Amino acid sequence: MSSPNKGIGKTDVALKWDASPLGEPPHDLDIIAATYRADAPYGEPAYLVHFDSRSPDGTINLSRDSHTGQGFGFDEVMTFEFDRLAPEYGRVVVGVAIQQRDGHKTFADVPNTRVRIAQGYDELGTDDFSSVGGATAAVVAEFTRDETGAWRFRKAVRGFEDTAPGTFATLMGREAV
Repeated sequence: MSSPNKGIGKTDVALKWDASPLGEPPHDLDIIAATYRADAPYGEPAYLVHFDSRSPDGTINLSRDSHTGQGFGFDEVMTFEFDRLAPEYGRVVVGVAIQQRDGHKTFADVPNTRVRIAQGYDELGTDDFSSVGGATAAVVAEFTRDETGAWRFRKAVRGFEDTAPGTFATLMGREAV
């Protein structure tokens, strides 16, 4: 029997920041999503989606990717189609990592950062990373499938310091303590 409560459906996680000053190395932030199996929600991710990738079934896509933060509106957007995600998956964790190739940068070093999680016109959550200013990466959202099969959103801003994007991808799905 299906539930009358549909839960979360198609959702966007959008990220924006200001470009670095002229002559300075660019600020490059990346959205990363980790998908976990329902039988191992805190184990190793079944797969990751980040720059230059998408989910194997096409339900998670990075539709806009910026390396500089230049332009109007949101610089990176990742779209999630939870209503199409296979039942074998029960948890999706979304994070943001700052590329460190041009020196150490934290969220406090990148002006006007903002993440927005929205389902259509309904804003589910926003954050400006001020609570994790000393971090180089942060988890920003967690989506879980409940016992009826509906997806639920939980804002989950947790910072990680001195973490390279590759290392962050293995840490981001750990259970928050």
